[in-house]
Amino acid sequence: MTYALPRLREEVAYVAYHFHWPLDDIIDLPHGERQQWVREIARINTRVNESG
Repeated sequence: MTYALPRLREEVAYVAYHFHWPLDDIIDLPHGERQQWVREIARINTRVNESG
């Protein structure tokens, strides 16, 4: 199974921007785990934005 390069770049950029993890560490994450981190970051951002 291949993973769309634009989506991979988007996920990597999102995690790197918020957590400042190195590129290789993010790319080495299994797809599902990387998606879990993306969802967790989104949840944190939503909570922060809703609190004012």
